[in-house]
Amino acid sequence: MKRVDVVYILLFDSKKENILVVKNNAPDSSYYTLPGGAVESGETLEEAAIREVKEETGLDIEVGGMYAVSEAFFEEREHHAIFFTFEGKIVGGEINRSPTDEIEEVTWMDEKTAEKYAYVPSEEKGSIHRKTTIPYVLRGKVFH
Repeated sequence: MKRVDVVYILLFDSKKENILVVKNNAPDSSYYTLPGGAVESGETLEEAAIREVKEETGLDIEVGGMYAVSEAFFEEREHHAIFFTFEGKIVGGEINRSPTDEIEEVTWMDEKTAEKYAYVPSEEKGSIHRKTTIPYVLRGKVFH
Protein backbone atom coordinates (compact mmCIF):
# COMPACT_ATOMS: atom_id res chain seq x y z
CA MET A 1 0.00 0.00 0.00
CA LYS A 2 1.13 3.51 -0.80
CA ARG A 3 1.10 6.09 2.02
CA VAL A 4 -0.72 9.30 1.06
CA ASP A 5 -0.81 12.42 3.24
CA VAL A 6 -3.91 14.60 2.90
CA VAL A 7 -4.57 18.01 4.47
CA TYR A 8 -7.96 19.51 5.23
CA ILE A 9 -8.76 22.98 6.54
CA LEU A 10 -11.61 23.85 8.88
CA LEU A 11 -12.73 27.39 7.98
CA PHE A 12 -15.50 29.23 9.83
CA ASP A 13 -17.47 32.23 8.64
CA SER A 14 -17.09 35.52 10.51
CA LYS A 15 -19.87 34.60 12.98
CA LYS A 16 -18.41 31.12 13.68
CA GLU A 17 -21.74 29.56 12.67
CA ASN A 18 -20.96 28.03 9.27
CA ILE A 19 -18.12 25.94 7.88
CA LEU A 20 -16.81 26.05 4.33
CA VAL A 21 -17.12 22.76 2.44
CA VAL A 22 -16.49 21.68 -1.13
CA LYS A 23 -18.46 19.17 -3.17
CA ASN A 24 -16.04 16.82 -4.87
CA ASN A 25 -16.83 15.39 -8.29
CA ALA A 26 -16.11 11.65 -8.41
CA PRO A 27 -16.75 9.20 -11.26
CA ASP A 28 -19.55 7.36 -9.43
CA SER A 29 -20.88 10.04 -7.09
CA SER A 30 -20.32 13.43 -5.54
CA TYR A 31 -19.42 14.01 -1.90
CA TYR A 32 -18.62 16.87 0.48
CA THR A 33 -15.35 17.40 2.33
CA LEU A 34 -13.54 20.25 3.93
CA PRO A 35 -11.29 22.06 1.42
CA GLY A 36 -7.98 20.27 1.02
CA GLY A 37 -6.14 17.53 -0.78
CA ALA A 38 -2.97 15.51 -1.19
CA VAL A 39 0.41 16.78 -0.08
CA GLU A 40 2.83 16.93 -3.00
CA SER A 41 6.44 15.74 -2.82
CA GLY A 42 8.66 18.29 -1.09
CA GLU A 43 5.70 20.26 0.28
CA THR A 44 5.04 20.90 3.96
CA LEU A 45 1.58 20.24 5.37
CA GLU A 46 1.07 24.00 5.72
CA GLU A 47 2.13 24.72 2.14
CA ALA A 48 -0.19 22.00 0.85
CA ALA A 49 -3.11 23.35 2.88
CA ILE A 50 -2.63 26.90 1.58
CA ARG A 51 -2.28 25.69 -2.03
CA GLU A 52 -5.25 23.31 -1.92
CA VAL A 53 -7.62 25.86 -0.38
CA LYS A 54 -6.59 28.45 -2.99
CA GLU A 55 -7.08 25.96 -5.85
CA GLU A 56 -10.43 24.67 -4.62
CA THR A 57 -12.04 27.85 -3.25
CA GLY A 58 -10.12 30.92 -4.44
CA LEU A 59 -9.46 31.95 -0.83
CA ASP A 60 -6.17 32.87 0.82
CA ILE A 61 -5.73 31.42 4.30
CA GLU A 62 -3.48 31.25 7.30
CA VAL A 63 -3.04 27.81 8.82
CA GLY A 64 -3.76 27.51 12.53
CA GLY A 65 -3.44 24.63 14.95
CA MET A 66 -3.98 20.95 14.30
CA TYR A 67 -7.63 20.04 14.73
CA ALA A 68 -7.54 16.28 14.13
CA VAL A 69 -5.52 13.44 12.65
CA SER A 70 -7.26 10.42 11.18
CA GLU A 71 -6.50 7.67 8.71
CA ALA A 72 -8.20 5.32 6.28
CA PHE A 73 -7.36 2.48 3.93
CA PHE A 74 -8.60 2.81 0.35
CA GLU A 75 -8.47 -0.80 -0.82
CA GLU A 76 -9.26 -0.17 -4.50
CA ARG A 77 -6.53 2.45 -4.84
CA GLU A 78 -4.18 0.61 -2.46
CA HIS A 79 -3.67 3.81 -0.46
CA HIS A 80 -3.11 4.23 3.25
CA ALA A 81 -4.21 7.83 3.76
CA ILE A 82 -3.32 9.98 6.75
CA PHE A 83 -5.63 13.01 7.08
CA PHE A 84 -4.29 16.12 8.84
CA THR A 85 -7.08 18.59 9.62
CA PHE A 86 -6.10 22.12 10.60
CA GLU A 87 -8.07 25.13 11.68
CA GLY A 88 -7.59 28.02 9.32
CA LYS A 89 -8.39 31.68 8.95
CA ILE A 90 -9.46 33.41 5.74
CA VAL A 91 -7.14 36.35 5.05
CA GLY A 92 -8.06 37.25 1.46
CA GLY A 93 -9.40 36.21 -1.91
CA GLU A 94 -12.97 35.53 -2.91
CA ILE A 95 -14.89 32.29 -3.13
CA ASN A 96 -14.70 31.02 -6.68
CA ARG A 97 -17.97 29.23 -7.32
CA SER A 98 -17.26 28.17 -10.89
CA PRO A 99 -17.18 24.36 -11.06
CA THR A 100 -14.01 22.54 -12.11
CA ASP A 101 -13.33 18.92 -13.05
CA GLU A 102 -12.69 18.15 -9.38
CA ILE A 103 -14.95 20.56 -7.47
CA GLU A 104 -18.66 20.97 -8.24
CA GLU A 105 -19.51 23.45 -5.54
CA VAL A 106 -18.04 25.59 -2.73
CA THR A 107 -20.59 26.38 -0.03
CA TRP A 108 -21.08 27.37 3.59
CA MET A 109 -22.77 24.70 5.68
CA ASP A 110 -24.13 25.01 9.21
CA GLU A 111 -21.87 23.56 11.87
CA LYS A 112 -24.14 20.64 12.76
CA THR A 113 -24.44 19.46 9.15
CA ALA A 114 -20.75 20.03 8.38
CA GLU A 115 -19.53 18.05 11.41
CA LYS A 116 -19.64 14.76 9.54
CA TYR A 117 -17.35 16.13 6.82
CA ALA A 118 -14.81 17.34 9.40
CA TYR A 119 -14.44 13.83 10.90
CA VAL A 120 -15.49 14.99 14.36
CA PRO A 121 -15.37 12.07 16.83
CA SER A 122 -18.87 11.09 17.96
CA GLU A 123 -18.15 12.02 21.58
CA GLU A 124 -17.44 15.61 20.49
CA LYS A 125 -20.48 16.19 18.29
CA GLY A 126 -21.91 19.66 18.74
CA SER A 127 -18.64 21.21 19.88
CA ILE A 128 -16.72 21.61 16.64
CA HIS A 129 -15.71 25.24 17.17
CA ARG A 130 -14.93 24.81 20.86
CA LYS A 131 -12.47 21.96 20.38
CA THR A 132 -8.90 22.66 21.44
CA THR A 133 -6.21 22.47 18.81
CA ILE A 134 -2.54 21.66 19.20
CA PRO A 135 0.21 23.67 17.52
CA TYR A 136 1.68 22.62 14.21
CA VAL A 137 5.46 22.98 14.23
CA LEU A 138 7.66 22.70 11.16
CA ARG A 139 11.03 21.59 12.50
CA GLY A 140 12.77 22.24 9.19
CA LYS A 141 15.58 20.06 7.88
CA VAL A 142 17.24 17.89 10.47
CA PHE A 143 20.70 16.46 9.93
CA HIS A 144 22.00 13.75 12.26
